[in-house]
Parts: sequence; structure tokens; C-alpha cells
Amino acid sequence: MVALPAYTDPAPHRAGGDTAPSVWVLHDGKAGMASQALGLAEATGFPFVEKCLTVRAPWAWLPPQLWLAPLSAVSDGGLELRPPWPDLVIGCGRNTAAPALAIRKASGGRTVTAQIQDPRVGRCAFDLMLVPEHDRLRGPRVLTTKGALHRVTPEKLVATQQHFPELAELPRPILGVLIGGANRAYRLPPDRLAAIADDIVTNLKVTGGSAVITPSRRTGTEGIALLRERLAGLSAVIWDMTGENPYFAYLAVADAFLVSCDSVSMISEAAATGKPVHIIELEGGDAKFARFHQAMRDAGITRAFTGRVESWHYAPLDETARAGAALRALVIERLKVPTAA
Repeated sequence: MVALPAYTDPAPHRAGGDTAPSVWVLHDGKAGMASQALGLAEATGFPFVEKCLTVRAPWAWLPPQLWLAPLSAVSDGGLELRPPWPDLVIGCGRNTAAPALAIRKASGGRTVTAQIQDPRVGRCAFDLMLVPEHDRLRGPRVLTTKGALHRVTPEKLVATQQHFPELAELPRPILGVLIGGANRAYRLPPDRLAAIADDIVTNLKVTGGSAVITPSRRTGTEGIALLRERLAGLSAVIWDMTGENPYFAYLAVADAFLVSCDSVSMISEAAATGKPVHIIELEGGDAKFARFHQAMRDAGITRAFTGRVESWHYAPLDETARAGAALRALVIERLKVPTAA
């Protein structure tokens, strides 16, 4: 367990100035990576600048540990990363670790570096690494979290729901369905997706309620079409991946969730609501996912979906707030910023 200063100051300022610590958030544009990095930054309470990194050739063809000049290997919208260097840099994903450490070096060691997930490079150089418990990485600078970090907060759920007033008219109970797709560990063939759709149909016919369904890009256009065909004529809303994203509104309005087992992020986000989270099994799996799912079951947060939606209670999972408070305290201590009067 990492030892960090206590979090007590609600409004820190940099010594000798009136501005809060400067923060850069680095990610590679992937939704899961961006959500974790931005969620942690928001949880610190510091203002921040988002930088979506693109890796230039020839470095894009090489692993980050072979990048000779990491700051020249990446760009943010075509622009190089240049000083003034931030007080804090938060990174998530393998392509952000080397640039983050290069920024720290270029700043003369002044920049605090926080990396989400095991960076697999420069582990001893980061000031703080935030990794899920189901990863094996441990150490004096490691803070473990149950599940993934994210951007879900009660305030955001309420605010986003107001953008989709039509959801309030749906018959209850409302079942939120979060579906991913094939990844390195799991497979979601059409016949399995069809079976999931049939389970949703059965549930709606029994309860007389509704379903709000959000697929991911891994579900694919054919998968979305299959869901629409199977759920036609029922009170089911399926996001088609266009227009304003209703994801947070779906989290807010749902009474319970079905979440496919392939996404730690979606399960963690659903668990932040405190509502029942049923896990939809897919083909495949690996040891890391098995550890995650076992921990969530042991904590009373998730249950396997056996065809019937159940009701239970648990404290909403609030790991992002805990991680943000810890990082904030570290930055305050490291930069020796005075506390507000």
C-alpha cells in the first residue's frame, strides 16, 4: 500500500502564485484510456489540459521502451509537447509512459508523474502508479484500485440525464444493458449475441419494463443490427453510436444492469451507481479477468446473470475519488503549495 499525505486542502495554490498546479492529461484517444485518465484528473480537483497523443513513424512500429526521444515520437494534434512543463502529468496507456517520464526529466524532476495501469517501462521512476487490484504490480509507489478508474459521478449522471428527458417516459423497471465485444480474452459470436438479445426480450416481457442498451465499437454494426431486429416492437432504446452519447444518462436511469464480462471499465462504471450489476458471460477469459470478476463478486457488487434480474444493495464503488484525493495530496506535498486560508 502506497503511503501518501493526508488529503485535507480543498483549494491548493502554487507557492508564490494565484494559479492552481498546472496539469497535463495524456492518453492515446482510446475511449477506455481517455476515461480513466480524465476521470483521475477530474477527481484531483485541479484544472487540466487534455493531450491526445499520436505516435509518429517510425516510432509507431516500435515498443515505447525503444523510443530514443519520446517527446519527438509523439504529437498532440500534430504539435510537439513543449515547455513550460506542467506541475503534474497524468498518463494512461503504454504510449504515454515514456513521454510522461521524458517530461519529468526535461523539467529537472519537478513534474510529478502519475501513471494509470502498469506502465511496464520506468516503473521505478514514476511518482505514483495506479493499478487495478487484479494486476500483479505492487510496490511503495503503487496505489491499487478495485476495478478501473472512470468519469462517473452522481453529479454527472444527474446532469446528463437532463439532456435525454425522453428516458423518463420509459416504463419501469428499466434494465441498462452494456455490451462490449471481442477482445484479446473474449469472443462474442453472433449466436451468443442473439442469445443475449433473447434474454433481454424475455425479461421485458416478464416485467413489462424497458431496456436502454449501449453497445461499444467492438460490438460492430452487424451486432447492433441484430439487437435492433430481436428487440423490435419492445420498449427498448439502442444507441446507434451517433449523436450525443447517452451512456451516462443510461447509467442514471437504469434500475439494474446487464454488463458483458469483457469490459472492466463498463463494469466499474456500472458499479459506481450502487445498482445491481449482472455479468453476462462470453466465450473465453483469462486469469487476470478471472481475478477481477472474483473480487467483484466477493465484494457483493456483481452477480452472474442466470436469466433473471435480481435486486441487492452495496455501497457505490468510488475508487476514482479515492485515487484523486491521494494524487492531489501527493502534488500538494511535493510542490509545497500553501493551503487556503
